[in-house]
Amino acid sequence: MTTFTIILPDDRLKKLEELAERFRVAPEELARASLEELLSRPLDDFQKVVERVLSKNAELYKRLA
Repeated sequence: MTTFTIILPDDRLKKLEELAERFRVAPEELARASLEELLSRPLDDFQKVVERVLSKNAELYKRLA
């Protein structure tokens, strides 16, 4: 098994900690489980989610501009 470090902005870390508390797990465990879920999904499903999120954010950015 390999260990690696990621850098998160403070707001993302806070969100991770809040979600972990909600699910009653350590933030590290939630991050690991989320990454495992992402890696186990078929690539097509992941691509659809990414496209949907990017599209949704594009609309938001247009509204904010």
